[in-house]
Amino acid sequence: MACAAARSPADQDRFICIYPAYLNNKKTIAEGRRIPISKAVENPTAIEIQDVCLAVGLNVFLEKNKMYSREWNRDVQYKGRVRVQLKQEDGSLCLVQFPSLL
Repeated sequence: MACAAARSPADQDRFICIYPAYLNNKKTIAEGRRIPISKAVENPTAIEIQDVCLAVGLNVFLEKNKMYSREWNRDVQYKGRVRVQLKQEDGSLCLVQFPSLL
Protein backbone atom coordinates (compact mmCIF):
# COMPACT_ATOMS: atom_id res chain seq x y z
CA MET A 1 0.00 0.00 0.00
CA ALA A 2 2.75 2.48 0.83
CA CYS A 3 4.19 2.04 -2.65
CA ALA A 4 0.90 3.04 -4.29
CA ALA A 5 0.71 6.24 -2.24
CA ALA A 6 4.19 7.31 -3.39
CA ARG A 7 3.33 7.10 -7.09
CA SER A 8 2.19 10.20 -8.91
CA PRO A 9 -1.39 10.42 -10.26
CA ALA A 10 0.21 11.44 -13.57
CA ASP A 11 1.94 8.06 -14.01
CA GLN A 12 0.39 6.14 -16.89
CA ASP A 13 -0.20 3.08 -14.74
CA ARG A 14 -2.39 5.26 -12.47
CA PHE A 15 -4.72 6.32 -15.32
CA ILE A 16 -8.22 4.81 -15.11
CA CYS A 17 -9.18 2.04 -17.55
CA ILE A 18 -12.24 2.15 -19.78
CA TYR A 19 -13.21 -1.03 -21.60
CA PRO A 20 -15.83 -0.91 -24.39
CA ALA A 21 -18.03 -3.31 -22.38
CA TYR A 22 -18.50 -0.57 -19.75
CA LEU A 23 -20.42 1.53 -22.30
CA ASN A 24 -22.11 -1.17 -24.41
CA ASN A 25 -25.93 -1.13 -24.29
CA LYS A 26 -25.99 -4.77 -25.48
CA LYS A 27 -24.31 -5.91 -22.24
CA THR A 28 -25.97 -6.54 -18.90
CA ILE A 29 -24.52 -5.31 -15.64
CA ALA A 30 -23.34 -8.87 -14.97
CA GLU A 31 -21.53 -8.81 -18.32
CA GLY A 32 -19.73 -5.60 -17.41
CA ARG A 33 -21.85 -2.58 -18.36
CA ARG A 34 -21.28 0.19 -15.81
CA ILE A 35 -23.62 2.94 -16.97
CA PRO A 36 -27.41 3.06 -17.49
CA ILE A 37 -28.69 1.68 -20.81
CA SER A 38 -30.12 5.12 -21.63
CA LYS A 39 -26.58 6.56 -21.68
CA ALA A 40 -24.86 3.56 -23.25
CA VAL A 41 -24.14 3.09 -26.96
CA GLU A 42 -24.30 0.08 -29.24
CA ASN A 43 -21.02 -1.83 -29.55
CA PRO A 44 -18.46 0.94 -28.94
CA THR A 45 -14.84 0.28 -29.84
CA ALA A 46 -11.76 1.31 -27.90
CA ILE A 47 -10.73 3.56 -30.80
CA GLU A 48 -14.09 5.39 -30.67
CA ILE A 49 -13.72 5.87 -26.91
CA GLN A 50 -10.21 7.22 -27.42
CA ASP A 51 -11.42 9.65 -30.10
CA VAL A 52 -14.17 11.02 -27.85
CA CYS A 53 -11.81 11.46 -24.91
CA LEU A 54 -9.26 13.24 -27.09
CA ALA A 55 -11.99 15.51 -28.51
CA VAL A 56 -12.89 16.79 -25.02
CA GLY A 57 -9.23 17.34 -24.14
CA LEU A 58 -8.37 14.38 -21.93
CA ASN A 59 -4.92 12.79 -21.94
CA VAL A 60 -5.47 9.18 -23.10
CA PHE A 61 -3.66 6.24 -24.59
CA LEU A 62 -4.96 3.10 -26.23
CA GLU A 63 -3.88 -0.42 -25.29
CA LYS A 64 -4.98 -2.43 -28.33
CA ASN A 65 -4.08 -5.92 -27.10
CA LYS A 66 -5.92 -5.80 -23.78
CA MET A 67 -9.21 -7.64 -23.24
CA TYR A 68 -11.92 -7.21 -20.64
CA SER A 69 -11.90 -10.28 -18.39
CA ARG A 70 -15.69 -10.83 -18.65
CA GLU A 71 -15.69 -10.61 -22.45
CA TRP A 72 -16.17 -14.10 -23.88
CA ASN A 73 -15.98 -12.97 -27.51
CA ARG A 74 -12.36 -12.63 -28.66
CA ASP A 75 -13.12 -10.80 -31.93
CA VAL A 76 -11.01 -7.79 -32.85
CA GLN A 77 -13.90 -5.36 -32.33
CA TYR A 78 -14.01 -6.25 -28.62
CA LYS A 79 -10.26 -5.85 -28.04
CA GLY A 80 -8.64 -2.85 -26.46
CA ARG A 81 -8.95 -0.56 -23.51
CA VAL A 82 -8.42 3.14 -23.07
CA ARG A 83 -6.39 4.58 -20.19
CA VAL A 84 -7.45 8.09 -19.17
CA GLN A 85 -5.67 10.59 -16.93
CA LEU A 86 -8.04 12.26 -14.47
CA LYS A 87 -5.52 13.87 -12.10
CA GLN A 88 -2.40 15.93 -12.66
CA GLU A 89 0.96 15.57 -10.93
CA ASP A 90 -0.18 17.70 -7.97
CA GLY A 91 -3.40 15.70 -7.52
CA SER A 92 -5.75 18.31 -9.00
CA LEU A 93 -8.24 17.33 -11.69
CA CYS A 94 -7.12 17.58 -15.32
CA LEU A 95 -10.57 18.80 -16.38
CA VAL A 96 -12.90 20.06 -13.66
CA GLN A 97 -16.03 19.00 -15.56
CA PHE A 98 -14.87 15.33 -15.39
CA PRO A 99 -14.20 14.38 -11.75
CA SER A 100 -14.91 10.77 -12.78
CA LEU A 101 -15.78 9.31 -16.14
CA LEU A 102 -18.28 6.61 -15.29
